[in-house]
Amino acid sequence: MEKRYEEYAYVLDFLSHGKPGFRPSGRAGYRAGALIQCVGEEFFTLLEALVKEGLMLKPSDRVYVGKDSREEVTYIIGRIGFDELTASAKAELPSVISLIVKNREKWFVNFFNTARAITPRMHALELVPGIGKKYMWEVINERERKPFESFEDLQKRTELPNPVKLITKRVMEELDSDSKYRLFTRAQ
Repeated sequence: MEKRYEEYAYVLDFLSHGKPGFRPSGRAGYRAGALIQCVGEEFFTLLEALVKEGLMLKPSDRVYVGKDSREEVTYIIGRIGFDELTASAKAELPSVISLIVKNREKWFVNFFNTARAITPRMHALELVPGIGKKYMWEVINERERKPFESFEDLQKRTELPNPVKLITKRVMEELDSDSKYRLFTRAQ
């Protein structure tokens, strides 16, 4: 069976005093302990996690959130929606997604090499902002000659604008809406 959980995540926001919540008494309170809002490296899952006491984390820090013993995180509180992110986390998200895309360049280049039609009238490549029929055919024709080896190779041979930026835009769209088609994220 395919693994469906994140191994690593990147910090979007560090909340040293926890998160405002409500006690059963109806008074506002804070969930005890420092917590982070982070985005998973593989499925771009948005998560909240409790941080080990005394640790300070900053945006873009990569932390282990898998099933084994964790150094920075006590436990994963759970998945959260885009709307539950703090303003700081939302502001940090595009640059952290770009970082993940660059770090996983081989995987995303492979997407351009293997993407297929989703319906008879729509190709997966067309779901990436900035890629219309013209660029779609450029990518398809070029990859048939020779698979792309890097983002630079992809850009040179197709004149496609910055692939990292385009993929980042698509991931942001998928996280911020109920996209019918998901190329890079898992439904929240």
